[in-house]
Amino acid sequence: MTDDLAPFDFELPRDHIATEPARPRDSATLLHVRPGMAPDPHMVRELPDFLREGDLLIANNTAVIRAQLAATRGEAKIGLTLDRILADGSWHALARNSRKLKPQDILHFGDDPVTATVVENEGDGAVSIRFSVEGEAFDAFLERVGALALPPYIERPFGPTKQDDTDYRTIFSQYRGAVAAPTAGLHFTPEMLAALDAKGIQRRTLTLHVGAGTFLPVRSTIAEHKMHAEWGEIDAGTAAAINETRARGGRIVAVGTTSLRLLESAARDDGTVAPWRGETSIFIKPGYRFKAVDVLMTNFHLPRSTLFMLVCAFSGTETMREAYAYAIANGLRFYSYGDACLLERAP
Repeated sequence: MTDDLAPFDFELPRDHIATEPARPRDSATLLHVRPGMAPDPHMVRELPDFLREGDLLIANNTAVIRAQLAATRGEAKIGLTLDRILADGSWHALARNSRKLKPQDILHFGDDPVTATVVENEGDGAVSIRFSVEGEAFDAFLERVGALALPPYIERPFGPTKQDDTDYRTIFSQYRGAVAAPTAGLHFTPEMLAALDAKGIQRRTLTLHVGAGTFLPVRSTIAEHKMHAEWGEIDAGTAAAINETRARGGRIVAVGTTSLRLLESAARDDGTVAPWRGETSIFIKPGYRFKAVDVLMTNFHLPRSTLFMLVCAFSGTETMREAYAYAIANGLRFYSYGDACLLERAP
């Protein structure tokens, strides 16, 4: 592909950005997108109608943490957004007012007894820090002093609300570690899961802890853009289910770009998957050959974002530009709390 960003740019009116989800969740629009065909609007609760008995639906079971922290170093105020935990137990974070931070600086969080020590100032607002507690004590600390790191396009002048605590959590949430929600999963309800089960559609989960860089637009060039690493795991049961589905001709249906990115990170050339654990910074853009995923359910993404490039790679750039033009013209709701689309893979 070329390095031209123009095919991945579009104008989105601000009133198309959803600031709260559809209620009930499965009443959101589901736009069925197939290469060579006109976009076809339905409702999310109709998802089982588009899947086949024997298909395997794979969702991300990560749970969002309260990743936004207000710290001080002496008189200086430091805003932190936790990004991901590192192998040694320290945290990579994005920091505001970080220029003067040095290794061994101690960060305080109001009157809370928990502190953090700066391990490294990486520049460009990135730091690694080590907290004075781990495990359950760290989880309790985040619950006390942290806030949800809602994407900046969800306007909350006074910070996230109690309702956001519920709305920004998927039905699949199990393992804490994500900064941002895997938003395609926000549409699912117990009734939808029951309908999928009744149709013979299998379900499995994987874990990808979504980082703070997920929704960032490409600011330089495609070639120069650096993806943020994210930690993920595919267990043996999920890997076996994928391989069994592939062997009998069933389709792999990814719920969200996070699930897709991890599946493609782990997939072999023949589409099979082995149990997998580690960090991925895979950057999927047009020209990529998909190995593991046949169908993708996802929300509508930001212009110039790596996620819009991913869906263009999946269904074709012209197909996706037409689908997004349809969505804008027909008042569909964009981004994390918005509507969804069901994408068929281009040949």
